[in-house]
Amino acid sequence: MKKLLFVLAGLSVVLLTACNTIEGMGKDIQKAGESIEGAAKKK
Repeated sequence: MKKLLFVLAGLSVVLLTACNTIEGMGKDIQKAGESIEGAAKKK
C-alpha cells in the first residue's frame, strides 16, 4: 500500500510539473503570435 501511495504521489508531482511547463510554453507561443500580429498590422 505504501508503494502505491508513493507511486501516485510521484506521478502527481510529474503531472503538475508538466502542466506548468505546458502552460508556460503556451504563454510563450501566445506572446510570439502577438508580436507577429503587431508587426503585420504595422505594414
